[in-house]
Amino acid sequence: MPRPRLLPLALVGMVALLGVKLGGLFQGSRPSVALVSPALASAPAPPAATAAPAPPAPDAVAERAVLEALRARRTEIEAREAALAQREILVAAVERRLTGRLDELAALQQRLEAEARSRDERTEQGWRQMVRLYEGMRPRDAAGIFDDLDMPVLIQVVDRMREAKAAPVLAAMRTERARLVTTELARHRSRRDD
Repeated sequence: MPRPRLLPLALVGMVALLGVKLGGLFQGSRPSVALVSPALASAPAPPAATAAPAPPAPDAVAERAVLEALRARRTEIEAREAALAQREILVAAVERRLTGRLDELAALQQRLEAEARSRDERTEQGWRQMVRLYEGMRPRDAAGIFDDLDMPVLIQVVDRMREAKAAPVLAAMRTERARLVTTELARHRSRRDD
């Protein structure tokens, strides 16, 4: 009896398996029955090779790497969002606190301005009373006092006096002192107008 050759039998077996696979594809999920030639039916089956796990396709590896990178990126973005939310809460709290402080400072500024106006009004009222006092005096008596008065005080008084009342007093003062008062008064008024 002739010995069967292995290569032709293997080729016939592969063609039969290909037919079974193609038939399964065309028929869908129904089980298919393959026609096996009588020569294959009597031939001994080739030894079953132990199936080693096939290495994953490069596309699958690349897809898995992209998915893992996306997952890591999503985790990073979520962490950033959480940090931003915390910062927004902190900024809102600081804004509320600063707004409260600004309101307090505005109220304090208004109170200080009111007190300064009140103090200025009291000071001005005091100067006015002093001016009325000197305006009520005889010019010679007022000139005797003005000759010995400190210059800053004298300038404040003469500046507030009516010209009709100040002129006779300046005329009754010592000449050198009246000249000095006039010069200082002009400086004072120029600074005040600037």
